Amino acid sequence: MRQPGLRRRPQRKWANRGVRPIVQVIVRDNNVDQALKALKKKMQREGLFREMKLRRSYEKPSERKAREKAEAVRRARKLARKRMEREGF
Repeated sequence: MRQPGLRRRPQRKWANRGVRPIVQVIVRDNNVDQALKALKKKMQREGLFREMKLRRSYEKPSERKAREKAEAVRRARKLARKRMEREGF
């Protein structure tokens, strides 16, 4: 039970949920196709398509850890490969 006089902090609705700013695209000269292309490009860059795919089904914390570790290994190998290419080996 709370002590009288102490107030609880209001909970923020989107706290710690990884919410990103809204992606916006302006349609110019009624050119919807070009705006759609720009929107898809922005969403791809932000990683929204990948996130939607991952959120389709529940991912256990252990699976998530394993996936993130595998992604880190892949990134490190790719970086090492590029570094070796640059140095000429």
